[in-house]
Amino acid sequence: MATFMSIDLIKYLCNCGKKCPICRMYLCKHCLKLRCIDCVQHEVDSPYCPSCLESMPVSEAKLKKNRCINCFDCPLCGHTLMTRATSQVSPNPDDPSKAVTRKMYYMACGFCRWSTRDVNLPDQNVATGNWPVMENPNAKRISNLLENYKLIAQVEKAERERKKYVKRRSHLYLQEKYNMSPAIVKRKGMASFSSLSLKEGDKTPDDLDQSETVSSFDPLPTEFFTKPAALDKITKLTHRFMLPEFQPDETSKLHPVRKHLLMRKSLRCSECEHNLSKADFNPNSIKFKIQLTALHWIPEVRIMTPSTFNLNKETVVTLTLSNPSVFNTTVTLSQIENETDTDYCTAKVELPKKEIVLASRDEASMHVYEESTATHDFKDDPKLIAFRKGNKVGFIVKVTPVVKDSDVKICFLLKHEFRNTTVAALQSESKEPEIVWLEHKVYLCLGTV
Repeated sequence: MATFMSIDLIKYLCNCGKKCPICRMYLCKHCLKLRCIDCVQHEVDSPYCPSCLESMPVSEAKLKKNRCINCFDCPLCGHTLMTRATSQVSPNPDDPSKAVTRKMYYMACGFCRWSTRDVNLPDQNVATGNWPVMENPNAKRISNLLENYKLIAQVEKAERERKKYVKRRSHLYLQEKYNMSPAIVKRKGMASFSSLSLKEGDKTPDDLDQSETVSSFDPLPTEFFTKPAALDKITKLTHRFMLPEFQPDETSKLHPVRKHLLMRKSLRCSECEHNLSKADFNPNSIKFKIQLTALHWIPEVRIMTPSTFNLNKETVVTLTLSNPSVFNTTVTLSQIENETDTDYCTAKVELPKKEIVLASRDEASMHVYEESTATHDFKDDPKLIAFRKGNKVGFIVKVTPVVKDSDVKICFLLKHEFRNTTVAALQSESKEPEIVWLEHKVYLCLGTV
């Protein structure tokens, strides 16, 4: 669990210059470079509801405003509302003297016990759907603004396309564009954008009423000063932000909130545009079609045990290397020349000068692997290798802090073998994966002085 609990202690340098944990980085098998979450392209594959797992295309989700029709969130605590059934006795329309029992449904929250009956929403005779939806009073104004901005964007795009073909703006161009003669243009000078008219046949933005600036507010009623405040009946900012169209000020005006859709996305390399991560299309599946997480391809460095450091005093630290590959991997550690990041160089480190061979990862024999057999096969130097177990090796480094009252930080260059097992690489005549040496800068925070 050290990889996921103490991820900030050991970081790898991304190709974009950022330092990130290895579990949050990706390795592109085509350009052989590390990619962090900030330097990859994010693509939306399919929106889906996290509650009912209903998947839909992007165009349909856009029409539904990225909301699910059947699932609702509690307006008080944000948990998913559950549909509950109840029986209701009503008179028979055919025979008023007799009563008929019908099954009705309402929604309730299992966490804060809020229900639709608290805001006087009528019960429904259908379990899913058919719940009343509040209409935005400014919906017409918003739609008109959106259409107006779309028209303006089309006009500006047409103008940009026109400028590509018009090299010289002569008087013929001005007359054709603005319906003005050159004499009028010279006399009036620079005309404003609002006074310019487009060509005949082009669509023009509609003239909308300008929004009125609020200059004065109504005074507060006297109840705010004479009666005690009922905080349990007043909504908080979080409640109002959940319903930005209405922003209710009282809890009696709260209504169920339609659940937001989540996006199942894929990641693509920003340089070669190959997929780095692509999940299965079905929201019920947690499998990935493509998953090039760096943790599955690059040897992982961990700190075995914490140590006590003193200023200008050499301390022995044991680090571990894990091989995620199914092949034996050779690793070399070396100093970084001309390192300018002084924040991650507060101590001197003495690294092993010999190559370290990591055994292949074998899930079946990892728990029954004998340590004596591994030592005999690889013939490790006990001064450099502390232990060897399966695909993990513990090696010894000597650290000397040189900065007082600061964290002990070291950095080194990790160079390892990488066998490219992509389909394009295996199409060669040899049918064997190509061995490539990759280099990564690793930054460690070992503790405090």
